[in-house]
Amino acid sequence: LRLIELVLPERRCGELQELIKDWKSLGIWHQELSDDKVLVRVLLSMEETEATLDILEKQFSTSEGFRVMLMPVEATIPRPEIPEEESQPEQSEQQAEEAPERISREELYQDIVDAARITRVYILMTVLSSVVAAIGLLGNNVAVIIGAMVIAPLLGPNVAFSLSVTLGDMGLARSSLKTNIVGILTSLGLSVAVGLIFTITPGIPEIASRTTVGIGNIILALASGSAGALAFTTGVSATLIGVMVAVALLPPLVTFGMLLGAGYYYEASGAMLLLFTNLICVNLAGTMTFLFQGIRPVTWWEADKAKRATRIAILLGASLLLILTVIILFSHRR
Repeated sequence: LRLIELVLPERRCGELQELIKDWKSLGIWHQELSDDKVLVRVLLSMEETEATLDILEKQFSTSEGFRVMLMPVEATIPRPEIPEEESQPEQSEQQAEEAPERISREELYQDIVDAARITRVYILMTVLSSVVAAIGLLGNNVAVIIGAMVIAPLLGPNVAFSLSVTLGDMGLARSSLKTNIVGILTSLGLSVAVGLIFTITPGIPEIASRTTVGIGNIILALASGSAGALAFTTGVSATLIGVMVAVALLPPLVTFGMLLGAGYYYEASGAMLLLFTNLICVNLAGTMTFLFQGIRPVTWWEADKAKRATRIAILLGASLLLILTVIILFSHRR
């Protein structure tokens, strides 16, 4: 459930009443405020929020003092009844399309923007996860490597880039790319230092397994990117899904850095190829998943820009993935 709080001038209440009479809401309440303003609360299902927010923005965004706030609702008493299909009121034209089974575009955007910022916590978590991953790889300890992937903050910037492509948001694209690059360089620099200081043995199974690329790695990375995008759009905790994305990115990145620092350049090139392949797959799958979930800009001119950006990104990602797949298959035949 979601609770929408809307503040608008009292003189426009008549328009609002006309709009909301056919909405599939669980409750609507009005409260008069000072300065000739009115507060309207609307309780509705998560799936209905995007269409409702779009209508409100389109109708009232030019009004002075207009403000919409969206809040998740843990529970309500009495419990909401699930209406029968035939008893549902007819929807307005704006809500005629089937409601998507996901959170609203605005809620999704805010969650992902917060996860894509460069912060001290992001840098610290990157450093800690890289240290733990290096210890796990050197000790051939799968449990420690999994622990590193749990705390790795790599999901946010990659999913943010996929969303920015889907919405044609160049500001978010630049922010997510910057965050991703900073995280990768931080982890890489630390891993190279580990390779310079400690004795690295390329034959350690957990290291050796990340110096070669197979079709299975491509499938894993595609599944990881799709799962990461789905975790955000459904509003569930993305922590566990972030482990899947970290599986595809963190161990190959740390392996590449350690082998590079130790002077094993041939083995390091295999880990680098695996890292690049996984990065392309995660972002390509994330973009495709957002498209499948019906994530679109609200205005037609933004939608046109987003279509172009998405088309270019998918063609570029698919082309790079095809080239890498050919390289992988060719290297396996040698």
